[in-house]
Order: sequence, then structure tokens, then C-alpha cells
Amino acid sequence: MSDNKFSLENVKKFSENTASRNRWRVNPDSDFRESVEEGLFENYKQYGYLVCPCREAWGSREKDRDIICPCEYCADDIIEFGHCYCALYMSEAFIASGEEPGSIPERRDQKLMPD
Repeated sequence: MSDNKFSLENVKKFSENTASRNRWRVNPDSDFRESVEEGLFENYKQYGYLVCPCREAWGSREKDRDIICPCEYCADDIIEFGHCYCALYMSEAFIASGEEPGSIPERRDQKLMPD
């Protein structure tokens, strides 16, 4: 299903580029960041697209489109909480605050989630 040329390094570049384009930052905790990026890569190998590793996926691009990284809830989560649901992306202000990311409410509608 996946492209053999796509690698974990590509995921790392993707997250950096996504953060830069949106004026966000990637989580500065390198171990945590790497675990999320590894989850994205594993999901890419399984599904063929970068679906959020912190949410259950359908395995259908159409059904999962709202949780393909960066998910459609990411920007609102960063505005409201300083980081996204999986804490890969953060605002500069949140990082400067020295706070640790915490759990935040799930914005995804229950009917969009697999049973």
C-alpha cells in the first residue's frame, strides 16, 4: 500500500514543514516528538497516508480525512490549548510558557469515529 521510498526522515521533514507553514513549532521534546512521528510513519505504512497516531482510524482515506496530519482540529486546538491533540505541534507562546502538554478534549464528532 505504501511507497517504499517514503521514510521516517520524510515524516520528520513533513512535520517541520507543516509547523513552519502554519507558524507553529514541533514539540521540542525530541523523544516524544519521535514517538509521534514514528506513529505517523507506521500509519503511513499501514494505510498509505499520515493519519494521526493518537486517534483510531478507519483505514479509509475518505473516512479518515479529518484526522490526516495535520488534522482539521489542529489549528483550533493550538489556539485554545497551545498544542494539538497529540502534542506534535505547538504555539511559540506555549513552548515559551514552559508548560507541559496535557490532555485536551476530543473535537472529532463521535459519529466520525470507528466503533
